[in-house]
This record gives sequence, C-alpha cells and structure tokens, in this order.
Amino acid sequence: MSSVGSKSKKEAYDKTFSKPENSNVMEYAYFPGCSLDATAREYDISFRATASAVDIRLREIPGWICCGSTPAYLTDSILASVLSIKNLIWPEKENLNVITPCASCFSRLTLANMKVQSNTETLSKINRIINSDYQGRVRILNTLDVLGRAEVLEIIKHRTKKKLSGLKVACYYGCLLTRPRKIDVPDAENPDSMDKICAAAGAETVEWPHKTECCGAGFSISKTEIVIKLTHDILKMAKAAGADCIAVACPLCQVNLDMRQKRIEKGYKIKIDLPIMYVTQITGLALRIPGKDLGLNKLIVEPYELLKRKGLLDD
Repeated sequence: MSSVGSKSKKEAYDKTFSKPENSNVMEYAYFPGCSLDATAREYDISFRATASAVDIRLREIPGWICCGSTPAYLTDSILASVLSIKNLIWPEKENLNVITPCASCFSRLTLANMKVQSNTETLSKINRIINSDYQGRVRILNTLDVLGRAEVLEIIKHRTKKKLSGLKVACYYGCLLTRPRKIDVPDAENPDSMDKICAAAGAETVEWPHKTECCGAGFSISKTEIVIKLTHDILKMAKAAGADCIAVACPLCQVNLDMRQKRIEKGYKIKIDLPIMYVTQITGLALRIPGKDLGLNKLIVEPYELLKRKGLLDD
C-alpha cells in the first residue's frame, strides 16, 4: 500500500482548484445527489440561489449518479466506492473541487476518495472497473466548508440587505458532517462554521448541547420509536435554549426534525413548533432572495408566521 496524495499536494489542489483564472468568482463542480433532486428540492434551489448571490459558480456534474449512500456500502464496499468515484472523474478533468450540500453524500464521496488516495491497489481496481484514470486529486466540500470560508463570510456580511436581528437560531450539525474523525473536521466536538454563517447574516445563534447529536435518520423506517426519542431530545433542547428555529445542512436531518414534530407534540404533550430551515434559506433571506426562490413554502413546519413576526419577510 502507498499513499496517492499527500498533505502538500492537497494544499496545492486547494489553491489551484475551484477558482477560474483572472476571476473573483469561486467555481465548483456541483453534486446535488438524490435527495436534493427529489425530497429536498428546497435545499437545492436555496443553495443555488445563495451561491449565485455570493459569487459562487456551480457546474453540475454531467450525468451524475447516486453516490452509494444506501445499503450499497454495507453490502459491497468496492461497489459503493465505484458509485462515488464515477462522480469525481469529470471534476478532476476540469480541475474542480466538488461541493455537495447533502451531508450523507459528503460523507460517502469523501470516504471513497480517501480510500483510493491511501491505497493504490484499490484505486487501480476501481479504475479498471469503470475504465478511468482517476487519480484522487479532487477535494470534497460541503455547504459549511464553502459558505464558511472567510472571504465568503465577508461577502455575506457586505451584501446582506436585511439583517436577521432578533432571529434566534440553533445551529444543528448532526453527525455526518462531524464524523468519522478521519475526515478531519475542525473542532468536531463543538463546530461553529454554521454559527458563523448565520451570524454573518445578522442572526443570533444560541448555545446548546445537542448540536452534534444524531437524529437517528438511519433508523427512520426500521426503528421509528428510537428516532422519535432522539428527535424529541434535540427539539426540546433547542426550544429550551430559546431558539426560534433550527438551521441544518443535511436533508436527512431536516426531514427528520421537520416531519416528526406533530407526532412528538402529541406523544410527549409538549409544544415545539420550530421551523427547520436550511442554512442556505436563512442566508438567502438576509440576501433578500424571495422566499419562494428559497423553497420556504416546502417546509412542513411553516416559517412564515415567525418571519413576519420578526419583520424578516418581504414576500
């Protein structure tokens, strides 16, 4: 076994990839993934709208396929890696890093890429299967990696047209953006990139202890009662911290926390009523992107009453 990449190489790629020559526009290969193409359309449209507003150019990967964030990785690790790596061939040829908003896609693409970067035998096997010459030079980024960059935070601050002052947000990272440790997430125990993004938009973020707790999305169908307990704990803690809403960057977390509130309220005899908004929707509001262009109407716990009460909605 030998390493395909090195720390110095990765640093070089970070500097050269993702930015067109002689341009202030940041450019990325865009992998929406299955969720953003279906059940999480509001994340896709709000991400695209917000990215455009802060000079981020997205080039959707032609013919992208499922990354294998399914039972595939439990049944055949090579198959799962093949599914992920097929999506990285075009970005590497175009000298682009990949941004994928879905936390699950981010996890699978990153782990598959790390596998081929650290094992030339695995890389050769996967290249033979898909008839490619992929070298593992692409870096995988998520929403927080990109919007949380210092230069992007400055753009958000300077282009914010409606400060979200008075809106108290509990930033929920979940588990896929902070685990496993080998992904090397800065401050995995207490991440703050989403907090910085929301703060740049003028919102107030609350301190709370459940920001990286798992919501149980993997058990959504098989062990629903466990999921109800986990989501109840997260929602209750956010409410106790004084949050008006919860910000997320994962479609699995969003649907889990959003769709289960009525059942939790009925079962636990409590009132939650917390809109679960994507961080891109919150940022988009500050940039004065119309609510319909952010997919706010697609949320189950509707945010309009809250936003109108705070004076934060124009449409």
